[in-house]
Amino acid sequence: MQCLESFALASRVAALDIGLKRIGVAMSLDGKVVLPQNPILRKNRNQAAKEVKEFLHQWQIERLIVGIPDGSSKKEMEKRVRHFVSLLNFDGEVEYIDEGFTSYEAKEATKGVIRHKKDGRLDSIAAQKILERWLFANGTL
Repeated sequence: MQCLESFALASRVAALDIGLKRIGVAMSLDGKVVLPQNPILRKNRNQAAKEVKEFLHQWQIERLIVGIPDGSSKKEMEKRVRHFVSLLNFDGEVEYIDEGFTSYEAKEATKGVIRHKKDGRLDSIAAQKILERWLFANGTL
């Protein structure tokens, strides 16, 4: 029964690594495999929110995991992240988790594999790390 509960907990889940210029996106449809998706390049928050909403709808995402920066110096960014998520009008569950070191982990994981350009791929790999962290914490990975 634990396996079925874990699957239900993790089915159709996505993660966001929200930045001011790019939004990293990752998803898992089975609670086991996490795949980074094409990042969303922000022109403005309304355009970015529309694209995120379309992604969530297209993949019928049921739960959204959002990385937030930790620490007192990051409070302004946390406020921006929470405001952005409110623009999504997402009907599913939203959980916020510490995104600490996920960008660093993404860079380390891709050293020598991809060029570290500012095209958003690293942001989506950071979102992948956020989602893997959440799945691990919830016993599905």
